[in-house]
Amino acid sequence: MSPDAELEIAGRKIGRNHPPYIIAELSANHGGHLAKALELIEAAAATGADAIKIQTYTPDTMTIPHDGADFQIRGGLWDGYQLHQLYKEAYTPYEWHAEMFAKARKVGITIFSTPFDETAVDLLAGLEAPAYKIASFEVIDLPLIKYVARRGKPMIISTGMANLGEIEEAVETARNNGAGGIALLHCTSAYPAPIEEANVRTVVHLGDAFGVISGLSDHAPGSAACVAATVLGGAIIEKHFTISRAEGGPDAAFSLEPNEFRKLVADCKSAWSSLGRVDYGLAPSEAANTRFRRSIYAVKSIKAGQPFTNENVRVIRPGFGLPPKHLPDIIGRTASRDIAYGEALTWSAIT
Repeated sequence: MSPDAELEIAGRKIGRNHPPYIIAELSANHGGHLAKALELIEAAAATGADAIKIQTYTPDTMTIPHDGADFQIRGGLWDGYQLHQLYKEAYTPYEWHAEMFAKARKVGITIFSTPFDETAVDLLAGLEAPAYKIASFEVIDLPLIKYVARRGKPMIISTGMANLGEIEEAVETARNNGAGGIALLHCTSAYPAPIEEANVRTVVHLGDAFGVISGLSDHAPGSAACVAATVLGGAIIEKHFTISRAEGGPDAAFSLEPNEFRKLVADCKSAWSSLGRVDYGLAPSEAANTRFRRSIYAVKSIKAGQPFTNENVRVIRPGFGLPPKHLPDIIGRTASRDIAYGEALTWSAIT
């Protein structure tokens, strides 16, 4: 990714030259209650996140009700669920969307969504969504990507499970159909994902390989992977958000609570601020401390004409005398005048 590459969502510029864009993913953590969804939006806004993301689908747009083996989930957090059953429990009803968008705008935070079919895209377009997210599992759904791209809005595409060829197809489809900018998020599509499988170095490679903004959609515990991705150059960080993991729900186990999310936002933005630039000059905050560097001082009274020795001059703090590198040049020379104990040595006192 070029250091100057940028994307803009709702007036907020995103790229390596800007603070990381932090997205709070609400997903299914509303527990099937609109009031909880609205509470999540307000709580997420209070953490300092830049945006809230939801998911737009129904159980029937995702799959069919079927009890065959193909439709059973085995292992992991959702072991024993049928796909349709899981999505029925987790989905955000279409009729909630307008109120959720209005709530986000009222509290001053950007909101957009992940659509999973054309009806979802149409709904979001009607709500003037400023961007669209493509989920990792849909990165191979090129017809969906094409349909989204034709809206002309920025697209953020998660790349979990996708190989380079599949990512290239997704990017080219988005570009060729008018996407208003593309960002790629590295993602490990496990729930939760082991921290040792985060592989955040991939964030940089994604941006470089496709010439786009890149970042991390994180399912690992805590916020360490998010901070690491920021330091490496990730411009977008996405993390699941909940009011309380103790309340349960399909995504609660890998979501952060408000205080944790607030710390993630602060840590990622502080990490970005700390990067600065390559600079070997004196920082303003350290200028006053130059006085405490070492220099050459008289540690005994020295009469004019007396030689300088290792007994009467030493390298000590503070730093108002000659630099330590000159000590070998001074030893054996003589004082041009009387020098007091504790006096910083200068060339004018040396013959």
